[in-house]
Amino acid sequence: MNILVPVKQVPDTAELPKIQPSEVVSGNIKATQILNPWDEYAVEEALRIKESKGGKVTAISFGPADAREAVKRAIAMGADAAVMLSDDAFANSDTLGTAKLIAAAAKKLGEFDLIITGKAAVDGDSQVVPVALGRTLGLPVVTYVAKIREIGDGSITVERLLEDGREIVTVPLPAVISVVKEINEPRYPTFMGIRKATRAKIPVWGAGDLGVDPSEVGEAGAAVKWTNLRKPPAREVKCEIIEGETVEEKVKTLVDRLIAEKVI
Repeated sequence: MNILVPVKQVPDTAELPKIQPSEVVSGNIKATQILNPWDEYAVEEALRIKESKGGKVTAISFGPADAREAVKRAIAMGADAAVMLSDDAFANSDTLGTAKLIAAAAKKLGEFDLIITGKAAVDGDSQVVPVALGRTLGLPVVTYVAKIREIGDGSITVERLLEDGREIVTVPLPAVISVVKEINEPRYPTFMGIRKATRAKIPVWGAGDLGVDPSEVGEAGAAVKWTNLRKPPAREVKCEIIEGETVEEKVKTLVDRLIAEKVI
């Protein structure tokens, strides 16, 4: 199977407390850049399918020319190839613009059987790109996939993880699916994989390579723009130690307080 996996380079969430909101809005984020954690599950599932059915896994990433950590991580995990989508005209694309760029790359790469994405990106968390990508390509889309049950006879059957249960869905291939963390446990890159990623030649495609109209992507084509981002106000927490001669007395005092505060 020929599987495409769109991935994104994002700030390391462990460093988010250090990141200023103005840096996120401007895109000038001074933090360690990593592969979007949700995308690791997508890469892992693509690799498992390739290992069981054969084929090829190609990672696609959209961002600045130096934003290669995402695709390098994918290659280190086991992806066969990768491509970067980078052009000044792509800057500040919204989710639809991003979907258009990935769709153009998918068409340029040739025939494919499946596109697997992570549920969302930890920076924007819109969860829109997978749906917009499927709509742009005219393909069926299945979101919140927690398990792939079967692939064969030109279709894929999956389980969706919903708030009130699981849903089994079958759609024809090619298709776009977005996966949640319950689907697998991502592998660690091997030493040989890391060496392969370091030496990999990753092509960079711009607007001309993709055949996209610059007016339909980037800031020029964006219908949604991030203009402000604020941290929530710090919560003030008051801690009170319940005193008492015995455990029973402490418990009674605690229960009385909880009832008074209408907690119970």
